[in-house]
Amino acid sequence: MMITMSTSMGLDVLGRPDAMAEAMRRMDPRMDMKMPMAEFWPLAMMWAAMMAAMMLPTLVPTLRAYEDLIASANGTRSGWLGVLLGYFAVWIMAALALAGVQLALLFGGVIDMLGIATSRWFAAGLLLAVGLFQFTRTKEICHGVCHAPAMYFLGHWRTGFSGGLRMGLGLGVFCVGCCWGFMALGFAGGVMNLAWMGLATFFMILEKLPQIGHYITKPMGFALILGAGVVAGWPIIAGG
Repeated sequence: MMITMSTSMGLDVLGRPDAMAEAMRRMDPRMDMKMPMAEFWPLAMMWAAMMAAMMLPTLVPTLRAYEDLIASANGTRSGWLGVLLGYFAVWIMAALALAGVQLALLFGGVIDMLGIATSRWFAAGLLLAVGLFQFTRTKEICHGVCHAPAMYFLGHWRTGFSGGLRMGLGLGVFCVGCCWGFMALGFAGGVMNLAWMGLATFFMILEKLPQIGHYITKPMGFALILGAGVVAGWPIIAGG
């Protein structure tokens, strides 16, 4: 679906526009014509589709942890479904919020019609902010829950569908708190840049791997901060 959306807008997998897309990105969102990328609900559906594509792989360890509790505790299949629905309900709300942010940035001239930053300083600032967030206590707490969902289940155990839904909502909130930065980086590299958003998904999956998750959070922060420096100084770097 994401590939279809991207190619229909004249973008390749790296987010590079063809002649049609290049003309689109230069359009004024205030023009009196129908432009899906300047309307809330088309953007919300786009973000919801991206959320599903990006977050489903990261949900696998969570569902597997609950699956284990079906056998060893009093978990149920309806509870498993509740966890799934609760988790995605939170991410749909996040999709609505990101659609609103994108519209605000678009009409503020910060990004163009393709969701690409119009200023390298904004892109650099976003990379820096997300990089610094990797070192915060909030990131540590949220990542701890996402990294070890079984511990969250044991500490907040509720039975049945309603119990699973409640736990899924809680896990979704922690997951948004952990991963919002990687989503927001779409505004730096382009929200329709499939390679860029795929890389963000890869980072989120790595952070949830039990073997290495805790060891790569801060190195990724350093990498993002370094990336911010490269983006900010690119004219000098390229010219040198």
